[in-house]
Amino acid sequence: MLKRLTLQNVGPAPAMELQFGDRLNLLTGDNGLGKTFLLDIAWWALTRNWPADVNSKLSAGMMARPYGAGKASIGFAFSGKSKEVEYECLFDRRLQAWTGHREGRPPIPGLVVYAQVDGSFAIWDPARNYWKKQGSMDVQDRPPAYVFSPGEVWHGLTNAMDKRLCNGLIADWAGWQKEQGPAFKTLTGVLKLLSPSPDELIKMGELTRISLDDVRDIPTLKMAYGQDVPVLHVSSGIRRIIALCYLLVWVWREHIQACKLLDLPRTHQLIFLVDEIEAHLHPKWQRSIIRSLLTVIQMMGEKADAQVQLITATHSPLILASTEPFFDPQQDKWFDIDLVHDTQDKPHVQVTDQPFIRRGDASNWLTSKAFDLGSGRSLEAELAMEKASALMSNGTSDASQAKAIEEELKKVLGDTDPFWVRWRFVMEKKGWVP
Repeated sequence: MLKRLTLQNVGPAPAMELQFGDRLNLLTGDNGLGKTFLLDIAWWALTRNWPADVNSKLSAGMMARPYGAGKASIGFAFSGKSKEVEYECLFDRRLQAWTGHREGRPPIPGLVVYAQVDGSFAIWDPARNYWKKQGSMDVQDRPPAYVFSPGEVWHGLTNAMDKRLCNGLIADWAGWQKEQGPAFKTLTGVLKLLSPSPDELIKMGELTRISLDDVRDIPTLKMAYGQDVPVLHVSSGIRRIIALCYLLVWVWREHIQACKLLDLPRTHQLIFLVDEIEAHLHPKWQRSIIRSLLTVIQMMGEKADAQVQLITATHSPLILASTEPFFDPQQDKWFDIDLVHDTQDKPHVQVTDQPFIRRGDASNWLTSKAFDLGSGRSLEAELAMEKASALMSNGTSDASQAKAIEEELKKVLGDTDPFWVRWRFVMEKKGWVP
């Protein structure tokens, strides 16, 4: 498990430190403050490579750079096979690289999966991605990681020598469905678990062809309105979920096969990084995705008696509200990234380990530290209510001003909005009700 990240003079802030929970870790904060950056750093700390360095087709996951002049460092700690391992790496400006890690394969023994928001995926498998030592040299005879661009998830991944590393979702899914073997059964179960609800299960349809010029058998999904729709034509939200389902099945299946070939025990750690876990998902789906994903990776982990850790960034109040029933401060954490001002009123980015307080209604999360909104209403409604509140507390206001404000409120508030109770009470008390 990833235990700690300590950053000095790197990224969007002069300093950051996170002590991670062993199971679930939530990252919130405004756009551009470093959520994706922290996930990139977490991936690098666990695997010793940057996704975009492994696959140049990616437009994200590039190497982190110093914040400013002077020393820049990344410190991290994670639990290894038998003990906790700590590193501190420095940025060498001449080499334009991070140095200071030990030679040889990274000691982290677990599977690491990173789902990026654009549909890219990066996977590190201790049985398939590693270094050997020859004298004082690191000899890399396996891929440093399996890094998929969005298209490669669907159509297959090859290396620089054009050797196929993964068949891709289309070919593997079709093959598994024809075989009706263990992989097909596992994929069916994972699709069911990650469905938006028991009433809207993701079900496989019959294989089909979509073009005279494409000889592939294309998987389909049975839609609620009765059609079997090719997976290449389904919505963005469903595409992201089925890609996630496929890769989870693929990586676990390939890990097992590699362990058999190498006569190694299966991993005892599964670490999953997800950027904007709610991306493209309907609110109904957002309410279940965290629990469902934890269930899936815990199900995988139980087969090898493995620990499971999920680190995810989110912009969704429904995501946070959905974790309330099972959030455990003993093993879960919520980190919020904010733009704050120092004593000289100079803005800087700061990450805070926030206490997780249950707020009930998802709209209450909008006014929490996670989102810092004044209310869950529209911006126009919020401004009109501010005017109304100022008028109610102003002793020099008159009925004509109140009438004008009330007309504004009628345009932006619903008839049953709780604010009307307060407004009517004050209006009657002041004698401004006609």
